[in-house]
Amino acid sequence: MKRLFLIATLLGAAPALADEGMWTYNNFPSAKVKEKYGFEPTQQWLDKVRLSSARLAGGCSASFVSPEGLVMTNHHCARGCIQQLSTAKKDYIANGFYAKAQAEETKCPAMEINQLESITDVTAELNKATQGLSGKQYADTLKAKMSELEQSCSAGNAKVRCDVVTLYQGGQYNLYKYRRFQDVRLVMAPEHAIAFFGGDPDNFEFPRYDLDVTFLRVYEDGKPADTSKNYFKWSEKGAKEGELTFISGHPGRTSRGLTIAELEFHRDVQLPKTLMQLSELRGMIAEFQKRGPEQKRISNNLLFGVENSLKASKGRHEALLDKKFFAQKVAAEQELRKKVESNPEMKKKYGAAWDEIAKAQEQYRNFRTEHLFKEQGLNGASDLFYIARTLVRGAEELQKENGQRLREFSQAGIPNLEARLFSPAPIYPELETARLAFTLSKMREELGADHPFVKKVLGKESPEKLAARVVKGSKLADVKVRQALYKGGQAAVDASKDPMIELAKLVDPDARAVRKQFEENVEAVIRKNSELIAKAKFEVYGTNQYPDATFSLRLSYGSVKGYTEDGKQVAPITQMANTFDRHTGEDPFALPQSWLKSQNVLTGSTPMNFVSTNDIIGGNSGSPVINKDGEIVGLVFDGNIQSLGGEYGFDESVNRAVSVHSEAIIESLKKIYGATRVLEELRPGSTKVPPVKANPAG
Repeated sequence: MKRLFLIATLLGAAPALADEGMWTYNNFPSAKVKEKYGFEPTQQWLDKVRLSSARLAGGCSASFVSPEGLVMTNHHCARGCIQQLSTAKKDYIANGFYAKAQAEETKCPAMEINQLESITDVTAELNKATQGLSGKQYADTLKAKMSELEQSCSAGNAKVRCDVVTLYQGGQYNLYKYRRFQDVRLVMAPEHAIAFFGGDPDNFEFPRYDLDVTFLRVYEDGKPADTSKNYFKWSEKGAKEGELTFISGHPGRTSRGLTIAELEFHRDVQLPKTLMQLSELRGMIAEFQKRGPEQKRISNNLLFGVENSLKASKGRHEALLDKKFFAQKVAAEQELRKKVESNPEMKKKYGAAWDEIAKAQEQYRNFRTEHLFKEQGLNGASDLFYIARTLVRGAEELQKENGQRLREFSQAGIPNLEARLFSPAPIYPELETARLAFTLSKMREELGADHPFVKKVLGKESPEKLAARVVKGSKLADVKVRQALYKGGQAAVDASKDPMIELAKLVDPDARAVRKQFEENVEAVIRKNSELIAKAKFEVYGTNQYPDATFSLRLSYGSVKGYTEDGKQVAPITQMANTFDRHTGEDPFALPQSWLKSQNVLTGSTPMNFVSTNDIIGGNSGSPVINKDGEIVGLVFDGNIQSLGGEYGFDESVNRAVSVHSEAIIESLKKIYGATRVLEELRPGSTKVPPVKANPAG
């Protein structure tokens, strides 16, 4: 991988330099932005941007872009909805979707959008509750106090979601209060061929030529939600080279603050295993797709996610294999430890924390595989198994006091859990069987045929036969069956003979046991000692730092700027005309017919995609790119290949966010898709002159 690491903040050892940082809204360095760019975001500006930003609860970012609840995100973030609404006769992934009238806007079966209303620091409450505790007692108390705070915040209101967010590896805790929108409808989506033009070969690369955009709308009480007070207006010209840009989104996870022991675990154990499993899963899906066009259609979304994760994991792994980069991480930790060791009081409070984390990581190496397959593997391999286990565990957990439940069953999270559990999204038995059989085979391979858990699960059956039997015999694809079991509680679940329920009941004791082992002996130890290290950093370096990403709303700043790769200068902005130069007629470089028919009416010099120095990571997909006036100038959809190491460090010289230019979106809506309703919302009055209408998707 082409990478030059010049890490500005080594393990959070000093205030961030350059354009580094995914900053929380209650600790944004406005003065620093003014010093470099001459613009100082005010509190009023920050509040407006925060409330105009949005989160897809499934793992992406978005923004409100009209007064009537119109939401903009990436096509690849909305793929789940688009595929769930598709059929063999109406393939919206392949052909696109456009609701010409409001009545045609179609509800997504399983999507929730969140708007962050407030942030409250609850560090003192949690520290007081857990003071002097460790191990199981610390873990249980922390979990109970988090659930208590979340429940008090949401107060039983299903339209409110509250999450306690862990920042600085436990050095700080914030309570995030969200407004929840669960009625989300699809408005417009282009064809997959242009939304992911270049496919996997171009993924995490630049130059790029993608229209990775989708428009949704949030509804309340059957009507478009009123977002007139907080939405982003559209800029007149879009991003220009050298312009100051802000990205407001939800970066999923970074690991810049981890200890060397944790990074070694990522490098030597977690990432190599993940790469192997994803590679094999990709092979299985590719084989599944050869069964026929319908099999390909129903598994395309899964393949997209696997290939994206595979490439991202490879980039992270290569970052940790970079000796110079890793040496910088080691040096930074050693520097902090020396400062702690030289102060008797700090040594007493914090000195043992790094070694305790190292011991916990070493212990986890010994049972990671069992934890993966007993607690996580089957749950992620089958929608039907996820439903079954949720029903089985819910029957038991929901009888307990709120603070004693597993975190996913806390009272504040019940609306989200029920929305997912009762989603009418289609479930495809053939794909379910293939995925489950694959995971069962991997379980037998990794744990061994003679392992007691493997024998317990498989009995005398092969993975393929067991998967086929439980999928074929299950009735859980029927939402009404799930609702009856959920409402019936423990008695109904105990009496159920559904083979998927029986499988979930069979594995649950082992899964709970290994989860308990992990939470008490690994997670609690790491969390407690990471909290101590964070406090040590605060004492030594101060609090002018940004925390690792946690899929909570962050704001980064930067500018539209190219970079040098292999001795060549990469220009920051591409043009629409060059999209056609890249067209070969063969996937993944085959443009849709709507684009080919519209080539002559498009303004070829219209900016298509661009790069900026904003610090982002996975989860930022769908984030709005805005200027100092809070106007949309672009839409984040990727990072360049160098940015993949951004999980562990940031290098402004080469790390780049990749975005769709706002003018490319307007040009496409107007001249290719004839999406006048959307255009009028984005730029009121822009449709007074009839747009050129070519071949709209639909």
